[in-house]
Amino acid sequence: MITEEDLAQQFTLIIEQAHPKAWKLLRHCYVKVLNSKSKGAYIPHAKYVKIYCPDRLIAAVIEEKNLLIEVAEYMGLVKVVCVNATNLLNDPKSPIKKVYPQLWLDLMWIVTQKQEL
Repeated sequence: MITEEDLAQQFTLIIEQAHPKAWKLLRHCYVKVLNSKSKGAYIPHAKYVKIYCPDRLIAAVIEEKNLLIEVAEYMGLVKVVCVNATNLLNDPKSPIKKVYPQLWLDLMWIVTQKQEL
């Protein structure tokens, strides 16, 4: 059975190999594939891509969103969501540090890294 982690790796591998310009951005982000658990979703338990981006890259990643959506749909994923990781980490009301400590650490890593584009 293919896990969400496997799908995230496949998604990034396709971007890396087929779309080097987008990969230059995405390699500085945290990519996760998640199950949609929202009630009323048009496809129950559909998987989607969530891309956590540092503040300095969010606009550039959003510019590539149509390409990212195309790759996600090719893989059978229903949508792509871009999240500003810097804002999420700086939000005092965010429970991410307590509820998802590993994700919090991963996001801290991408937000604090210097990247060469």
